[in-house]
Amino acid sequence: MISTARYTYIPQEQGRPFPLFQKVRWLCFVFILLAVSANLSVNKVQAQDTNVIVTVTDTVPVATKERHSPRKAMIYSMVLPGLGQAYNHKYWKIPIVYAGFGTMVYFIVTNSKAYHDWRDAYQYVSVTQQTSFPPIPVNFFPIPGPPNDLAVKYAEDQLKTGRDYYRRNLEISYILTGVCYILTVVDAVVDANFFDYNINDDLTLKIQPWVPAMGMTSTNKISGGINLTLRF
Repeated sequence: MISTARYTYIPQEQGRPFPLFQKVRWLCFVFILLAVSANLSVNKVQAQDTNVIVTVTDTVPVATKERHSPRKAMIYSMVLPGLGQAYNHKYWKIPIVYAGFGTMVYFIVTNSKAYHDWRDAYQYVSVTQQTSFPPIPVNFFPIPGPPNDLAVKYAEDQLKTGRDYYRRNLEISYILTGVCYILTVVDAVVDANFFDYNINDDLTLKIQPWVPAMGMTSTNKISGGINLTLRF
């Protein structure tokens, strides 16, 4: 943010043409202001950190230097989670990304196995045991046995409740995995946008003389002023 204050000096109108002495005095005033402005600029350069011993200059021209691309970060992160963070040089985030996906995969595998067990047990109790099989020779078409111990331990309504519970957990695990994937992409894009952002602690007050341009005033008087520019 830049705040600019302007103080204008306008000589009082005289009843006669502007004397030569006043013109010389005005030129001296402008010269003094220019000298003060140059002195302040030199002092600001000298007041910088003197602890810097070696200055590294970028040899790549500014016009040809490639800007960090948020689009590339997004594509890399979509292709492989964590690759966008590597492109942004945020390597410490990669273990966090894979820890989150590893947790989601664990919940998906666990809930998927439990869901299939409870579903098979429920289908056995609600369908297979309710079917009347005709008399058949032994070991010709044997009646299917229970798929797991759940079909023996629990009743039909309990098996249905367990099946619905683990199916809901499995769906939530898939949703959370998708949310983690989207957050990974968003994080890579945001970091890429702020990669080239310059955070400067420069708080300076700049003093410059001000002279109005031709046509700004309707009088024949010479006017001028001082520009105070505060950068923060």
